[in-house]
Amino acid sequence: MFIGIFMIWVYRITHIPSLKVEERWVWMLLFLSELWFGFFWVLTQSACWNQVYRSTFKDRLSHRYNDKLPGVDIFVCTADPTIEPPMMVINTVLSVMAYNYPTEKLSVYLSDDGGSDLTFYALLEAANFSKHWLPFSKKFNIEPRSPAAYFSTESDLFVDVEAFSAITKLYEEMEHRIETTAKLGRIPEAIRTKHKEFSEWNSVTSKHDHQTILQVLIDGRNPNAVDIDGSALPTLVYLSREKRPNHHHNFKAGAMNALIRVSSKISNGKIILNVDCDMYSNNSESVRDALCFFMDEQKGHEIAFVQYPQSFDNITKYDIYGSSLTKICMDLSGMDGYGGPMYVGTGCFHRREALCGRSNSKNYKFEYKESVVNQVQESASELERTGKILADCAFEEGTQWGKEMGLKYGFSVEDVITGLSIHCRGWKSICFNPTRKGFLGIAPITLGQTLVQHKRWSEGNLQIILSKYGPLSYGCHSITLSPQGHLIISKDYKSMVFTIRIRDHNRDVIQLR
Repeated sequence: MFIGIFMIWVYRITHIPSLKVEERWVWMLLFLSELWFGFFWVLTQSACWNQVYRSTFKDRLSHRYNDKLPGVDIFVCTADPTIEPPMMVINTVLSVMAYNYPTEKLSVYLSDDGGSDLTFYALLEAANFSKHWLPFSKKFNIEPRSPAAYFSTESDLFVDVEAFSAITKLYEEMEHRIETTAKLGRIPEAIRTKHKEFSEWNSVTSKHDHQTILQVLIDGRNPNAVDIDGSALPTLVYLSREKRPNHHHNFKAGAMNALIRVSSKISNGKIILNVDCDMYSNNSESVRDALCFFMDEQKGHEIAFVQYPQSFDNITKYDIYGSSLTKICMDLSGMDGYGGPMYVGTGCFHRREALCGRSNSKNYKFEYKESVVNQVQESASELERTGKILADCAFEEGTQWGKEMGLKYGFSVEDVITGLSIHCRGWKSICFNPTRKGFLGIAPITLGQTLVQHKRWSEGNLQIILSKYGPLSYGCHSITLSPQGHLIISKDYKSMVFTIRIRDHNRDVIQLR
């Protein structure tokens, strides 16, 4: 590869046009772009030198911690009901509500930056449907647990015909109601009268000018919040943060920071998972997989986040635009050998403390015991009232939110710069890519969509390089690379993590835990 790039450079230098000035300029611009391509290729080769692949032992996690498992808050983000249809959004919500994890320790938050009553109505329907879907998916141990994805695939697993027909009918009826309302473009008066929560939209001027809307649809602490089998349901919360024309809302970073604050009041889970609304859960064991890294007794205290590579279920046969992001998945595994991969914005489990600005230290110890916040006796209505203040657009004024706390503002790729800043505070991260993908989403499959996405990524990465947070200027003083080149074989049969590190193309196991 390097020889090919070098020969292109030689050709450009030795065949510079000598006739027209315009031709020379075009030639030189091409040469500069190819120089940059070569430089970029050299930089990215380091990700191929030390790739790491991991697997987990979830049975050991359950045996060792069982009742001590931490609370997990799941953030699902949406912004526009026309681009992101409500049915797609609630399928993602239902898939994460159905995780194989204690429901009393699971809380799901939907951030609706579009402030749409249509999205809220869809979530109301999903809350009712979850009473049937969760026991069905867990009883028959189905995968995936997104209803739309499950019904569109053929499964060899035995499912009771009567139960399957009943749940299919319920889903289709819900889908019909939601899509009919979406086509109408407004909530019918009969539904508004039935659900008092819609009164919040009486004072909404537009999606860019409205007050905070916070609704606890399912209160997991309520003994009456159970499914049809009598089992507890996870907490389900709708949030549309306040927006005003004279306040910059900071896009997804602002929405995430509002979720972090509001969730700290309601559930305060030690671990936070964030997913985009088009990225449904494909593996019901993903939470337990991630916790194997966070709660590992040897290295768990160093881990700030566990990143799942992005995977997609709509890739075309020939994938002519490279939407499968295979190279990026390889790069994430390679970065794992140097302290951890970057945060890519979705499919990522975070340690709440690290996301909120805490630095790592040798004396840091992860406390599994739930804090007093999780034991508050406030009612759902009281939590809604006090939680709204945390999502007001003026709340962050004079604070460190967006600077030292939460996701960083001012960058088009807020996820990448946030991950870098976390690494600079002494934390490490993990790339975990199991055989059964953790999440599946929708990739751009047209040229226009692909160009828009890559343009945003390129602009954002260039912005980071030129900023004070650039890896070369800021990160080199803060990030300590792990020493490489030592053969380390550790046989600890009590560990919950199995790691294989591959150097270059020689498949040498240099670390085994």
